[in-house]
Amino acid sequence: MVLINSVPGFDTSLAAEGFSAVGSEPRLNVLVALVKAGSEGLTVGEIRERIGMPPSTLAHHLRILESGELIRQEKRGRAILSFAVITHIEALAAFLLKECCQDEVEIKMNRNSER
Repeated sequence: MVLINSVPGFDTSLAAEGFSAVGSEPRLNVLVALVKAGSEGLTVGEIRERIGMPPSTLAHHLRILESGELIRQEKRGRAILSFAVITHIEALAAFLLKECCQDEVEIKMNRNSER
């Protein structure tokens, strides 16, 4: 896993953009399909086959995911391949988890002292 401190410039604002970009069920479905595809990526047609989304709607969601830096697109011949940016997705997860349970003991102590 990529630690948040190892990603230059990764801050709350960038994390918010990433989480916002994946903040709908259709975009999450697209992102999961791309994560599953790994380094092979998927064409727009392949993504549509997997999740059953109209082309114009899919194009809209791909733009939002790309603006959140969760995916990247690459033209190969006549095809455009989309890829999940795994390092960015890992950084988002690390951002959420970096302080996991840090306040747990303090909260428990405060609650116990109130009894």
